[in-house]
Amino acid sequence: MLARLQTFSLVGIEAVPVDVEVDVSAGALPATVLVGMPDAAIRESTHRVARAMVNSGFTRPNDRIVVNLAPAALPKQAATFDLPITLGILAGSGQFSSERLLDYAVIGELSLEGSTRPARGALSIAIAAARQKHEHSRGGRPLKGVVVPAASAMEAAVVQDIDVIPVSSLTEAVQFFSGDLQIAPTPARVSEWFDRFASYDIDFADVRGQEAAKRAICVAAAGNHNCLMVGPPGGGKTMLAKRVPTILPQLSAAESIETTRIYSALGLMQAGQPLMATRPFRAPHHTISEAGLVGGRSIPMPGEISLAHKGVLFLDELPEFNRRTLEVLRQPLEDGEVTISRAKSTTRFPADFMLVAAMNPCPCGYRGEPRRTCQCTAPQVDKYMSKVSGPLLDRIDIHLEVPAVPFRELSATRSGTSSSQMREAVLAARLRQAQRFGGATGRATRCNARMTSREIREFCRTEPAAAELLRAAVGDLGLSARAHDKVLRVARTVADLDAADTISCSHISEAINYRLLDRSLWQ
Repeated sequence: MLARLQTFSLVGIEAVPVDVEVDVSAGALPATVLVGMPDAAIRESTHRVARAMVNSGFTRPNDRIVVNLAPAALPKQAATFDLPITLGILAGSGQFSSERLLDYAVIGELSLEGSTRPARGALSIAIAAARQKHEHSRGGRPLKGVVVPAASAMEAAVVQDIDVIPVSSLTEAVQFFSGDLQIAPTPARVSEWFDRFASYDIDFADVRGQEAAKRAICVAAAGNHNCLMVGPPGGGKTMLAKRVPTILPQLSAAESIETTRIYSALGLMQAGQPLMATRPFRAPHHTISEAGLVGGRSIPMPGEISLAHKGVLFLDELPEFNRRTLEVLRQPLEDGEVTISRAKSTTRFPADFMLVAAMNPCPCGYRGEPRRTCQCTAPQVDKYMSKVSGPLLDRIDIHLEVPAVPFRELSATRSGTSSSQMREAVLAARLRQAQRFGGATGRATRCNARMTSREIREFCRTEPAAAELLRAAVGDLGLSARAHDKVLRVARTVADLDAADTISCSHISEAINYRLLDRSLWQ
């Protein structure tokens, strides 16, 4: 007999429909053949499937079994084909019959005892199933829902347009498809997950001193500007960076789903948390490879910059990173996505992140520090600084100094500016930007850091004195055209924090002060 089911295969973070066709031929030599470009995990599933059937009380057919995964030219990976293959074998061998096999897509890995294990990419699969449901509703047989392991049901149920049926074992799945067991769809509880998980355990009030650095970070968060902190060891750069997500606007439902898809496809979702409710914060080690940072492998998968999508990517000890690795950031910083090309395909991953980097002013870390003696020579400092290219620095809007904290501020009992105070200012500035950029139909810009050259000319109106100050700064500091635009974007954000429509001298002056590395600090 021939049985046919529907399932999905992950390609990057996208789910692609796959038909599982199982032919059980009685009287032939016993064998199980898998065709359709399965990977090693799927090829090994024949052993898991056989024992899962027997241990669940079913009979393993002593016949020739051919399993075809179509389309044949699409490489298939992951162990989520266990459950659809097993159901196909049982249906093809006549151990149960069902009218539901074409109404529901099936995913799931099986243990040897027949219980289901969590599935990577359950959210992406539910999104693809909902899309397929709407497409088929216009013609053909529509998809009613998706059958998933019980441990992945809450994650898939975030998609409200399709029924998500949780099963905890092979026996439950067979009973559901045969009609002997009715399983209620898992309800979507998005608002509950946000209420439960959308909080932070850290706060900017924990950081002693560094009020000037907090102001610069507030400006960076308000306009989604990339930021570089320069200062001696122990000044608080890492503490400041870790708290940046606490002042960013809360993730919207659409942003949360977009981010969760990436983590789910890589199997990085925490148990019991089906949805990302806080801004991601990623801090890769400086030994990371290019593929680890931007994504790679033979079948492309997301890297750290995609894991930081809609959040913060923190690169500590920036000059210690391989220079070639840092250079691959240039295109994603401009475009908000990364394109990975292979011989057979081209894959795009989202990478709309806020870059926060930190570095020491010299190899020993104490250049310009009055309480410590720097032993570094000028050539050593030049060599250290040259590890970060000029084009990459040009793409970082704000360069700020984070000096050592004096004892009187460390021992002060009064707390500094808190995350709630900073977030209030950030949200007010973001609201002004949303009103500014939301008026034009089809405009992709949502924050000042993403303004195009045309939008800069349209929205960055300066007072005559401010324009003259900027002209002098460009001449004295030798700013590039990109750096000139960065100053205007940052000045526009400073003006938004002051609720000002026109950019004044004070706004331009503050923005210029945030170009630390353009002011010949190392001379």
